Amino acid sequence: MTDYKRSHALMRRGREFLGSEHAILCGAMSWVSERNLVSAISNGGGFGVIACGAMTPELLDTEIAETRKLTDKRFGVNLITMHPQLFDLIEVCTRHGVGHVVLAGGIPPKGSVEKIKEGGARVIVFAPTLALAKKLLRSGGDALVIEGMEAGGHIGPVSTSVLAQEFLPELAEDHLVFVAGGIGRGQAIAGYLEMGAVGVQLGTRFACATESIAHPDFKKAFFRASARDAVASVQVDARLPVIPVRALKNKGTEEFTAKQREVAAVLDREEIAMAEAQLQIEHYWAGALRRAVIDGDVENGSLMAGQSVGMLKEEEPAADIIAKLMTQCEEALSRR
Repeated sequence: MTDYKRSHALMRRGREFLGSEHAILCGAMSWVSERNLVSAISNGGGFGVIACGAMTPELLDTEIAETRKLTDKRFGVNLITMHPQLFDLIEVCTRHGVGHVVLAGGIPPKGSVEKIKEGGARVIVFAPTLALAKKLLRSGGDALVIEGMEAGGHIGPVSTSVLAQEFLPELAEDHLVFVAGGIGRGQAIAGYLEMGAVGVQLGTRFACATESIAHPDFKKAFFRASARDAVASVQVDARLPVIPVRALKNKGTEEFTAKQREVAAVLDREEIAMAEAQLQIEHYWAGALRRAVIDGDVENGSLMAGQSVGMLKEEEPAADIIAKLMTQCEEALSRR
C-alpha cells in the first residue's frame, strides 16, 4: 500500500469523520452519483455520496439497498432541502442506517437536521457565507462543505480560493471543513489541506470514471471541453431567484433561459406560488441532465460540469483517480 503519510496526517479529522481511507468526498451529481460510481469510489478509498435529487422515497430505498450490495465501505446520501418529501427521505436513510446525510440546495427546513441526528446520522451542510456557516454549525451541522463558483451544477458567486481564505481561518480549528469547486489535481488538495481543510469534495473529476453510467457521448463531450466551455447560466427575472448552474454551453443552456421566461410568465398570472416555481426549475434541470447523462443527448440535455473539466482526457477507474490524486497531493506536500 502506498504511504500517504503527510496527506493522511492533514486529513486525519476528515478521515475519522467519514470513516474512509482518504478524506475525498464525491460530489453528488444527479443521475451520475448512483450505486455503481458511489460504490466504486468508496471501494477505492474515497467516500461516495448518492445523489437523491428528485428521487421518490421508494427509489432512494432501492438505491441505498443496491449500493450496499456493491460495497461494505461507508457512503452517504445527498438530499435536496426543497424536496417536498424531505422528511420521508430522511426516514429512508434512517431505516438503512446511513451514517452521513448531506443537505444541499438551501437552508435546511426546521426540524430536518434534528430528524437526521435522531436517526443516528451525521449531517454535512453547505453554506455560501461565513455567517450562515456559523449558524448551521451551531444548529447541529457536523461538518461543512464550502463550494466555489468553479464547481459544476448549482453554484454561488465566489471562487473556491477566496472562500477558503475567508472560511478556513475562522472555522478550521473548531470545525470540520471540506473544500470543493474546481479541484482536479492533488496539488490543489495539498494547498487546501495546509490551509486547514480536513478534506475535499470533487464531482467533475469522477463524472467520467469507468464505473460512471454516463452515456459515452456525455463523456466524450467532457473530454473535448476546456475550462472556458463550462459557463454559468443567466438569471432572466429578478423575482425568480434561480441559483446559477455551471454546464458546458449547448442548446440546452439556451433552453433554460426560455424555461425561466415561461415560469416567470406563470408567476405573473399568479397561477403558482414561488416555491412551486422554483420546484419547476429544479425538475427542468433533473430532466435536462437525464437527457444528457442517460440518453446521450449532448445538444439539448444539460452537461453540468465544473471548470476542472479541461483536465479530463480519458476514462479511468475511480480507484485509479483517487490514487492519482493522493499521489499528487503527497508529492506536493513532500516538496514543501
